[in-house]
Amino acid sequence: MPTLDELAAAHTDLDAADVDWLHRLMADWQVIADLAFADLVLWMPDHAGKGYWAGGQMRPTTAPTALLDDVVGTFVATGRRPELDQAMATGEVVRQGDGTTRNDVPVRLEVIPVLHRERVIALVARNTNLLGVRTTSRLELAYLQTAADLAQMISKGHFPSPGERSDHADTPRVGDGFVRVSAKGVVSYASPNAQSIYRRLGHTGDLAGRVLVDLTRQLIPPRRRPDEETLSAVLGGHQNKDAEIGSDGLVLVARAIPLRPAGERIGALILMRDVTDIRRRDRELVTKDATIREIHHRVKNNLQTVAALLRLQARRMGTPDAKAALEEAVRRVGSIAIVHEILSQAVEEYVEFDEVADRLGRMVTEVSAVGERVVVRRSGTFGVVSSETATKLAMVLTEVLQNAVEHGYRAGDSGRITLEAQRLVGRLHVTVEDDGHGLPEGFDLDSSINLGLSIVRTLVESELDGQLHLGPARPPAPSGTRVQVDLPLD
Repeated sequence: MPTLDELAAAHTDLDAADVDWLHRLMADWQVIADLAFADLVLWMPDHAGKGYWAGGQMRPTTAPTALLDDVVGTFVATGRRPELDQAMATGEVVRQGDGTTRNDVPVRLEVIPVLHRERVIALVARNTNLLGVRTTSRLELAYLQTAADLAQMISKGHFPSPGERSDHADTPRVGDGFVRVSAKGVVSYASPNAQSIYRRLGHTGDLAGRVLVDLTRQLIPPRRRPDEETLSAVLGGHQNKDAEIGSDGLVLVARAIPLRPAGERIGALILMRDVTDIRRRDRELVTKDATIREIHHRVKNNLQTVAALLRLQARRMGTPDAKAALEEAVRRVGSIAIVHEILSQAVEEYVEFDEVADRLGRMVTEVSAVGERVVVRRSGTFGVVSSETATKLAMVLTEVLQNAVEHGYRAGDSGRITLEAQRLVGRLHVTVEDDGHGLPEGFDLDSSINLGLSIVRTLVESELDGQLHLGPARPPAPSGTRVQVDLPLD
């Protein structure tokens, strides 16, 4: 399905500012569809004047749909729907006298011109399923009157608001709670859901006739209210913005849309939503995340303590082989500690592994006999991996890099180890290549008794479900070793 931008660029004369205005309109038109109990379709005039292209569509959540099929991307020729032509020519809202039948559904059409910079840039067709029309109640009258006011605002260029608009993740919908206030902030109508929200705040009477800002001040303690300017702007209906308000037992998000169908503000639509349970779950998640990070921090500290104890023990060893074994254990524990240190700073249980790989490269060379004369350089990116994979992959890299430093170079040698990572077709390809002395003659991975290689092979093949390959470095390198690890991504 083509996007609004693609259709506008290919078939219309609309510029970037016009398209942005339409995007702003469509960001809020779910409110209009629900208030009007109607499907909305955005029609853009063809640059050659031959008709109109459907650039967007919105179905109501408060009534049955009038359009069974998606129409975005379709074209209607001039003359086929006279209401579109009339609204485009006059710049006035056009209502169909009698309904028409589409797919056996009786539909009434109303066309609203979209005014921007003193010219009509598009049309909003309001399609009402007449089978869903019921006996008009006070709620429906309030909805329809507000929808009519918003339609007039669209045709006069007053909606969407050119200034601030709602970007709140929990922005309320019409069915969550609907309040209409006068220009002085007095409630003229409140839906049952809005009444229920204020009853949970402690208000026992009807909202109608009350000044919403003053009533809210009485019910909400100052420490739980936004600043007075925001509270008055939202609940008084002065600005198109939202605010989060709450008592000790309830949290609500309120959003105001000022109504000025003829240019002057006559009142406002205020939508509100009870988000108490959502905020409680948010707090639980924050607490859980903090607990997990603290656990990783403590594990990292414990591992560093273990590494320090092993290092102390290694210094006291008189046997070179035993001392070397303990130093290898220190490096293995240190590699796991690095992963937990990064996890202790992360929000989720995932690791940006490039940082881990770079730190492992520095750690291996710093504690080796060759020191800074051998440099580890990374190319490509590992990307994000799960914490479980990160721990095992860190162990693998530590062993491979340590083998390259320890067995590929002698005291006094200098060299370069290249660590390359690529993510291709759902797999992670890792290559470690050095320019050292290469594998010993007759080397066979299957018969090797090297502990480090045994750890690598077990982790790669059994734990990570990957593949391991060792061989000589690629030409034109005269010597060196190349280790390839291929594993599936999480």
